[in-house]
Amino acid sequence: MLEFPRWKVIWLWAVTLLFAAASLPSIFSVAGLPWPSALPAPRVNLGLDLAGGSHILLEADPSQVRQQRIEGMDESVRSKLKTAAPDVRISDISNRDGSLTFLVENPTKVDAVREAILPLTSGAGLTGQRDWDIQVVDGNRFVLTPTQAGIDQAVTQAMDTAVEVVRKRIDALGTKEPTIIRSGAQRIVVQVPGLQDPQQLKNLLGQTAKLEFKLVDQAALPSDIAKGIAPPGSEIVPYANPREGFAGAIAVKRLGGIRGDQLTNAQQTNNPQTNEATVSITFNTEGGAKFAKLTTQNVGKPFAIILDGKVLSAPNINEPILGGSAVISGSFTTESANALAISLRSGALPVDLKVVEERTVGPDLGADSIRKGMIAMGVGTLALVTFILITYGRFGVYATVALVFNVMMILGVMGIIGTTLTLPGIAGFVLTIGAAVDANVLINERIREERHRGRRVVAAVEMGYKEASRAIFDANITNVIAAVLMFAFGSGPVKGFAVVLMIGIVTSVFTAVTLTRMWVAQWLRRARPADLNL
Repeated sequence: MLEFPRWKVIWLWAVTLLFAAASLPSIFSVAGLPWPSALPAPRVNLGLDLAGGSHILLEADPSQVRQQRIEGMDESVRSKLKTAAPDVRISDISNRDGSLTFLVENPTKVDAVREAILPLTSGAGLTGQRDWDIQVVDGNRFVLTPTQAGIDQAVTQAMDTAVEVVRKRIDALGTKEPTIIRSGAQRIVVQVPGLQDPQQLKNLLGQTAKLEFKLVDQAALPSDIAKGIAPPGSEIVPYANPREGFAGAIAVKRLGGIRGDQLTNAQQTNNPQTNEATVSITFNTEGGAKFAKLTTQNVGKPFAIILDGKVLSAPNINEPILGGSAVISGSFTTESANALAISLRSGALPVDLKVVEERTVGPDLGADSIRKGMIAMGVGTLALVTFILITYGRFGVYATVALVFNVMMILGVMGIIGTTLTLPGIAGFVLTIGAAVDANVLINERIREERHRGRRVVAAVEMGYKEASRAIFDANITNVIAAVLMFAFGSGPVKGFAVVLMIGIVTSVFTAVTLTRMWVAQWLRRARPADLNL
């Protein structure tokens, strides 16, 4: 137990000094001192409660998910019947009032239609229900209604997707450790440390970024469009920036367009002739093929570029676009074009998110929290060091030095892995300091007991470390289990506390047991004391 060959001593010091050195950039930052730019700077990220930042609460509208499912089923039914039952004609199609209805013109084909559209429905999770209810009324009219179980499942899937889209958009801003979690069935909490402009965050997350390319219905009369009347199979879409002398909306074909969910890239660019800010987009192979087919079959016709239900522009297709890429223009500024590119790269939100709460946490509050947390940790540490020095003498000095290295190693590990420190994390720091000193108390008290039993100095120290280590490891394993569970099932501040606790447990065992044992062994070998001052 007390044998430490040279290679082991070198290895232990190397690990200790490496992680201790990694803590220096964070210590310099807290102290307000400059850190040399030529040196690596793994710093601990401060959470919203310490660094300040933006907090917003987003809410989705379940009725929008319901309408999306109905519109999607409308398109799926049309497509399915064209391929599975091409001799079946349907008419009087309506997707209003929460259901999709259509009329089968030949009543003898009702069973064939049911068999064709039944695979479009599925089970709603483990509820035992299907996601759609199919009924036939008046002998030949189908009524397809989404069930509540199907709506609930769709809302859950939409919110899970929305969380990932929000995370990608915020990550593109270069922020560190944002907190993005579900809150209930229809809400998402977003906290971004260091971002003092909640409007920027609202603009980024409030944009659904649903991009569509649809053919313009040239048969629509301007007078009808002005009255809000669209030809059958078309819909009226307003312009995002209507210009003087132009109509405020146009009619576009409802089906047959291309959606922007097949983009592989989007970048803010500039028109080389006018220097106007634009957005260049690139489709994947499937999307590029569809875009090429659309432009090839409709040369000379206008098509509308629609973003979130508003027309950005409606240019003519002068020639087929075969390269799988296009440029979107629409009176952008550089900032708005870049924000749109980020939104398109991150993917469209499956449902609109409305900001229902927003808060800005100022850095002054964080500075006050850090100051009070440091005071609490300093007072607690000073009291512990005073007690352990008075009680254990030389062994107390070893415990104190190990405690300093423990704190530095925690900061070093957190800086290297990019962990965020929150106010509960500081509480985890204080708890870790107490646990580290507790390990040394167990060891020293055990050594004292062995000396009282008459063991020699070396034997007492060796037995003390051996026996105390068992209790230390058992206690810390239970703490690790608790920390893992808090990290797995907790959120936000609870996770911050769990991370610091897990890192602190490992470093405290390393410093309080392994390092102090090495120092005690070296002292015993060098001084060969006849007794211990314990």
